[in-house]
Amino acid sequence: MKKANIKGVSRRRGYVVTTNPDHLMKPALDLVKRAFKASEPNKLWVADLTYIPTWEGFTYLATVLDVFSRKIVGWAFSNSMHADIVVSALEMAILTRKPGEVIHHSDRGSIYTSIAFTDRCTEMKIIPSIGTVGDAYDNAMAESFFGTLECELIDRRIWKTKLQAQREIFTWIESWYNSRRLHSRLGYMSPINFERKYAHAQAERLANEKTQLIVLH
Repeated sequence: MKKANIKGVSRRRGYVVTTNPDHLMKPALDLVKRAFKASEPNKLWVADLTYIPTWEGFTYLATVLDVFSRKIVGWAFSNSMHADIVVSALEMAILTRKPGEVIHHSDRGSIYTSIAFTDRCTEMKIIPSIGTVGDAYDNAMAESFFGTLECELIDRRIWKTKLQAQREIFTWIESWYNSRRLHSRLGYMSPINFERKYAHAQAERLANEKTQLIVLH
């Protein structure tokens, strides 16, 4: 980078509060405790909400990220910050992944402790986990994704309309981040290719086990 006269882009930007704790609601326990590790897909998801500035005002993005592969498995947009947006992101993740028992970890914002969201988790047998208030480290992986989104897209664009912003962010997530962007923690593979490699290895393992059983018999 030094030889090519390239400098890293700062991820920092103006701060807007999106975590509003509801002190009347009893939050779920923190089941993650900053241990963002998963040995297979659909065991631990992390979720968060961010804002996107446009000339029309803020639009909001809620995401659900699979810790195993860093893939965004659920997302939703809304022009106001309410529980429906995180419920929609969760429902997309459930529809596309069809998980068994999975932990859903988020911050302590009121939308994640709302009756609508907790009821949906109960219905779908999702295990909620909530971090502490005002501590980004308790949801560091979700914060890291938004830092990447801000650095690579949001801070480089000025959108006239909310719809325009939503379309470009959708394209960035599905056509770039999930499918082509390389991650050092994934051995410089994209989330989709990392999951494909895992699925191929699992299929080979099962085939070998089946072959061994046939030989034994």
